[in-house]
Amino acid sequence: MGRFSNSIDLAKHSWGVLRTDKELAAIPVASAVTCTAIALAFGGAAYFSLDRVTDPAQGQDSLQATPLTWAVGIVGLFLVGIAGQYFVAVLIAGANERLAGGNPSLGSALAKANTRFSAIVGWAVMNVTVGMILSFIRDRTGPLGDIATRLVGAAWNIITWLAIPVIVEEGAGPIAATKRSAHLLRSTWGENIIGQFGLGAVTFVALLPGVIVFGLVSVAIPLLGIPLLAIYLAVVFTIMSALGGIYRAALYRYAAGLPSGDAFPEQALAGAFRQKGTKATNPLH
Repeated sequence: MGRFSNSIDLAKHSWGVLRTDKELAAIPVASAVTCTAIALAFGGAAYFSLDRVTDPAQGQDSLQATPLTWAVGIVGLFLVGIAGQYFVAVLIAGANERLAGGNPSLGSALAKANTRFSAIVGWAVMNVTVGMILSFIRDRTGPLGDIATRLVGAAWNIITWLAIPVIVEEGAGPIAATKRSAHLLRSTWGENIIGQFGLGAVTFVALLPGVIVFGLVSVAIPLLGIPLLAIYLAVVFTIMSALGGIYRAALYRYAAGLPSGDAFPEQALAGAFRQKGTKATNPLH
């Protein structure tokens, strides 16, 4: 319970960073808009590439995927993955600059991420590929296979949680960043999961009153309640996405032995991340 409480405390410190650098909240918004635009564009292209096949038994047409449909869909999936990971890198670059004692701006965060662009693309392609392989296996196995692939996917997400901070701060390539993330995780084992759960609990608590209030308004006045609910959800998820990026940057910096200034007190980080009285060493240096 102590570690979980400490994760909540670190979420509050993340909020303190976000209040100082409010422009960081614009990054998740840009990510959502960009990814949505890519998904709509390639989704529409995939739809128009479908073959219309007449079904004589039912007397109606049906749609069937073509090789072009699969090609367009896969390319779109990779582009969405690249865009999503790029904006995560931008957010973490800005948070890292603040935690290192700098004064980040959107321009400086973008510039830092752009210097790592090829590694970010490589990591995103690898991450999407792993997801596609697990999805392919899951669709062709029974319930046990479904459970197994979901467990593997969860383990992959945990092990690689610090890959983007490693790429941004250390300039590592995708494979080296994955290994480095796993190494750092060994020194913070458990806090990674607890920290994400803590932020998830905060998200739930933040969502609950809005969902209740605006949900009730939607029942009485749909034209008013539904837009208000959508706006409320967008604001909460934007803020929590920003807090998550700041949290990841802080976890990475402590695990790698880097200072975080006054934004995250040493005592709080020590209680959260110290493992058996040791700290991680950097195998890349």
